[in-house]
Amino acid sequence: MKRNIIYLLIFVAAGVFLNSCSKDFVNVEPKGTALEANYYRNAEEAFNGLVSAYDPLGTEYGNSYCSKLGPLNSASDDCFTGGASSSDIPAWQAWGNYTIDASVGIQGDFWNRNFTGVYRANVLLSKLDAIPMDAALKTRYIAECKFLRAYFYFDLVRLFKNVPLFLMPVSPDDMFNVTQAKPEEVWAQIEKDLTEAIPGLPESVPTAENGRVTKYAGVALLGKVILFQNDESRMLEAADLFEQVNTSPNYELLANFGDIFRPDNKFNRESIFEIVHTSAAKGYWDGNGRPTGEGNIYCQLIGPRAFVGPIYKAGWGFNPITLDLVNVLKNDPRYPYTCANIDSLKKAGVANYDVKGYQNTGYFIQKFAPFIEFYSNLGGEPYLNYPTDVYEIRLADTYLMEAEALVRGGGNAAKAQSYLDMVRGRVGLPSIPATLDNIYKERRLELATEGHRFFDLVRTGKAATVLASKGFTSGKNEILPIPLSELTNTKLVQNPNY
Repeated sequence: MKRNIIYLLIFVAAGVFLNSCSKDFVNVEPKGTALEANYYRNAEEAFNGLVSAYDPLGTEYGNSYCSKLGPLNSASDDCFTGGASSSDIPAWQAWGNYTIDASVGIQGDFWNRNFTGVYRANVLLSKLDAIPMDAALKTRYIAECKFLRAYFYFDLVRLFKNVPLFLMPVSPDDMFNVTQAKPEEVWAQIEKDLTEAIPGLPESVPTAENGRVTKYAGVALLGKVILFQNDESRMLEAADLFEQVNTSPNYELLANFGDIFRPDNKFNRESIFEIVHTSAAKGYWDGNGRPTGEGNIYCQLIGPRAFVGPIYKAGWGFNPITLDLVNVLKNDPRYPYTCANIDSLKKAGVANYDVKGYQNTGYFIQKFAPFIEFYSNLGGEPYLNYPTDVYEIRLADTYLMEAEALVRGGGNAAKAQSYLDMVRGRVGLPSIPATLDNIYKERRLELATEGHRFFDLVRTGKAATVLASKGFTSGKNEILPIPLSELTNTKLVQNPNY
């Protein structure tokens, strides 16, 4: 889907050229602007614009080298930050030990990724009415753009709370006068976008379109958005949305938990919304020391340092799993598919990793590990090109969210119990009562290291207690600071206590 991103690069290159010119060129027609104004003329060019709106989903961030998984795991109690030392990828370290401030941290990458997505969705939405193309196709493109805008804003409002709300492209000059919207306005717009998007999205997509969103992705995300606002009076509304997904014949839990995460089992029947990574672009490091391509460099980042042995390639030692998570999972059938016990391989004499990383525990992430099996024939810089996808939403997640919503809303207790039982039964575990504490514990066990834990701790009010040992401060660290660069000569206001 990303093959046409070159058009975006043309726009950017034109803008860079103009910004670098001397005053002799001030009367030259602004080529980048003209190109965009004249570009969206037909269905093919509309599709290229849609590709560019999807593209930030798999962005490898500039200052952190990977998608949001790494920083989110660092901020949770599932993992430490790790790496070579306490200064390795400072953006991760600052969030992992809660020394984050306006100038040091991951916030700039999160801000840029999501507002890039918002901007690109807004550009295409502003152009589609005038593009001569099939009406049904146009309806679908509008729906996809609204879904994407809602998705990007969902991350923004959870991460920053106080953000500007853009519903159309904004010129660079106008950016200096932008102010932050009230959080409830952003939440309302997210719901509006998803509600309008759902009827225009297909119930399923052919294999050639894997990665594009469906109606059920929209329904699941809308349910999640309602759930995360913590309005107890709306829990049954969220449950009804999850029920549409959970009873769809399109989805079922895989029999083998470990099969969910294999790169050769993408878009399986448990996948509802999946972020695509591929080795097809054969990425390299660019001239600024940043990865190119569409692979999943997170796999490389989390492998054990200087590892020599079977199963795994050597990595860079990030996100070693905490002993707390190891102990919670130790007797759970999901343990070997979640935690890679590298120390056990060394003790057995079949492997070595003598250069141990910072905060090493001997346990590493298995779900996204740099497997030798998927390393061969990747091309480019192979360790930049792992084809491992990332799930934003999968079926066990929606089962547990529905169970939670039913319990919180006083809904059908038997149904809540059945969804919790199905998640546990898939891995051979017995039934336990469907209490909120048990559901939240099950979410940690089922979804460990998949990027959900930090948000779950914040929304359930548990973060201050659970993350206290990592330096979390209540009333501050529930959200990130507004990036310092965004405050310079603008009307944006910094978040409290930063």
